[in-house]
Amino acid sequence: MSEPLILEPTRQADACVIWLHGLGADRYDFQPVAEALQQRLLSTRFVLPQAPTRPVTINGGWQMPSWYDIQALSPARAINRDELEESTELVIRLIEAQRDSGIDPARIFLAGFSQGGAVVLHTAYLRWPGTLGGVIALSTYAPTFSENLQLAETARHQPVLCLHGSRDDVVPLPMGRAAYECLQAAGVAASWRDYPMGHEVLPQEIRDIGEWLAERLA
Repeated sequence: MSEPLILEPTRQADACVIWLHGLGADRYDFQPVAEALQQRLLSTRFVLPQAPTRPVTINGGWQMPSWYDIQALSPARAINRDELEESTELVIRLIEAQRDSGIDPARIFLAGFSQGGAVVLHTAYLRWPGTLGGVIALSTYAPTFSENLQLAETARHQPVLCLHGSRDDVVPLPMGRAAYECLQAAGVAASWRDYPMGHEVLPQEIRDIGEWLAERLA
């Protein structure tokens, strides 16, 4: 597996954002976004991992960077759970590496776009045993959440910022909204923002992420 892209800040790192790309993209996809955020977050390291290349059923079996196989789109996303857990283990190792380098887990954030967002939601709320700084969920969904989501006390203390496009035809807005509502109902400090866009990222969205992170890292 490829090594993650690591973007060091201009000052000594005392915080970290681990940011997962979407299906078919790569670790360089969000490099410009991370660099833009670092102009404000002067002591925050960004770690951008690379998904393995594997066949994706819904794309005719073509091989592409994918955190897990998507086997069907309806009535709900049918996914390869074992591959999701493999990707979760990768994220956990990245968290542990940052913790072991001296970063307080309370200043480590997980972010993910689309399929990457599904991985970070699963990791933060159902697998990581401690409490992280928070989660940023961009244009994503939560295939492992249920309506009666039960979370550990440590998981409930992790705030989440959910962002979605009102014209998203890849991950329709109701899928993202459902994940947000599950977390809110489970007692998580959840924030929701939607934008007049498709399955993409807008400059205003990045500014909002920067403000949200700056508030929690102050």
